Amino acid sequence: MDDAYLLPPFAAEFIRQLFDSKAAREGAVIRRKARTVDRVVGREPFVAEMKRRGYGVVENAGQYVIFCNREPLRRLA
Repeated sequence: MDDAYLLPPFAAEFIRQLFDSKAAREGAVIRRKARTVDRVVGREPFVAEMKRRGYGVVENAGQYVIFCNREPLRRLA
């Protein structure tokens, strides 16, 4: 992570667990409550980590939907 976003241990552990999931390791899609991510990690550090990994993330209905791959996103409807 960027030095501007050094995370406390509990936040770093949250991110580690998030990306240790089978879906994340396989390049699939995962989702988490935005409120939880914002509380535990913080929005700016979370977005910085997604950018560092090259992952797309969208927010909808209080959820972050994370695309754990570097493929382009296209909105179809």
